[in-house]
Amino acid sequence: MTKGWKTFFGISSLLFLLFAFWQINDPDPEWWVPVYLIAAVTAGFAFFGKFNVNILVIFTFTYLIAAVFFWPEGIFSWIGQEWEQKDLSMKTQAMETNREFFGLVVAAVVFALEAIIGRRKRLLENRDRSKENAGI
Repeated sequence: MTKGWKTFFGISSLLFLLFAFWQINDPDPEWWVPVYLIAAVTAGFAFFGKFNVNILVIFTFTYLIAAVFFWPEGIFSWIGQEWEQKDLSMKTQAMETNREFFGLVVAAVVFALEAIIGRRKRLLENRDRSKENAGI
């Protein structure tokens, strides 16, 4: 794994921890704190080069399916509202729904990247192992 990916996963892990912390004051923290803690833990494992590709694929699809339930109706108006208010307070339920949608999508993308890098790492390790066994 390259230094760039290691840095990306390390920063992702820290950001997801921060997101989990921010969710403590959410109206439903019992759902959203674990959502971001799972993402933080998997990114932390990826930082150390540990990947469980099967679980990462399951998390990717689970988070994407969950995101469908939070599909934003007025995304462009939401972005405008966020720029106008210049803070992270929730003014409307639509803002909360849009943020939850994007949080799930971002986590799913990171899971997918972890799975891709983990699979590539496993394939390279298997190739090297087969070369050693063949006596090359």
